[in-house]
Amino acid sequence: MRAPAVSGRFYPGTKRELERAVRELLAAVPQARPAPARAAVVPHAGYLYSGLTAAHVFARLDIPPVVVILAPNHTGVCAARGGASLWEAGAFRTPLGDAVVDERFAGALLEASPLVDVDHAAHAQEHAVEVEVPFLQLRRADVRIVPVVLAWDAWEGCRRLGEALAALAARWPEPVLLLASSDLTHYESAAVSQGKDARALEAVAALDGEELLRRCKSERISMCGRAPTATVVAAARTLGAARAEVVHYSHSGMTTGDDAAVVGYGGVVIP
Repeated sequence: MRAPAVSGRFYPGTKRELERAVRELLAAVPQARPAPARAAVVPHAGYLYSGLTAAHVFARLDIPPVVVILAPNHTGVCAARGGASLWEAGAFRTPLGDAVVDERFAGALLEASPLVDVDHAAHAQEHAVEVEVPFLQLRRADVRIVPVVLAWDAWEGCRRLGEALAALAARWPEPVLLLASSDLTHYESAAVSQGKDARALEAVAALDGEELLRRCKSERISMCGRAPTATVVAAARTLGAARAEVVHYSHSGMTTGDDAAVVGYGGVVIP
């Protein structure tokens, strides 16, 4: 059992308050029509800041039985030899209950990619998977998750892992959603952040993961989940996706009123 690490901080710490918060965020998305998707990108900051952008994605998704959540490694803790840390069994607990890990898919992923290793330590204090789980639980009570934390951002690893995930998803007996958890530019002015974020999202919309990583490096775009995003973009392309839609953008200054140093949030759906 993976216990919550940021309950009561990034999102409400009681079942009643959390359910109300998520339902209100989802209800704030006008005329959303849930539909199947191959992949998506959602932010992972506190719900006060990025929750509406996340809701714009989750409200549009017909959540399938299996959701692979790819997140960045913020803590620096990693025992996975290939840098992709998997929680392979049991469940992730939130105030809404336990989101069960899909052991069959997790086991198949371990066999399919040498980059992936079981590594509970990398998940223990990592928030970027956890904050997505309550949205999934409210949208589909019986959802099963496959949590993976990535400790690298090289295109070759993203491409290889993306292709492995695509191959698994293509032959899996149930629909699978590939979900990348990422915020965008960190702690620059709103004007600078919006320009950089537009450049990053432009590459995502073009389904060009390699270009996304190149821009993040050359243009100093501090997108924490660039590797998870590049990975799901690579997987979606392999699965036949032709486009991605940026469904919402925001930054923390829109909540705080302080545009001097903001964090950007983008929501993307890949049909």
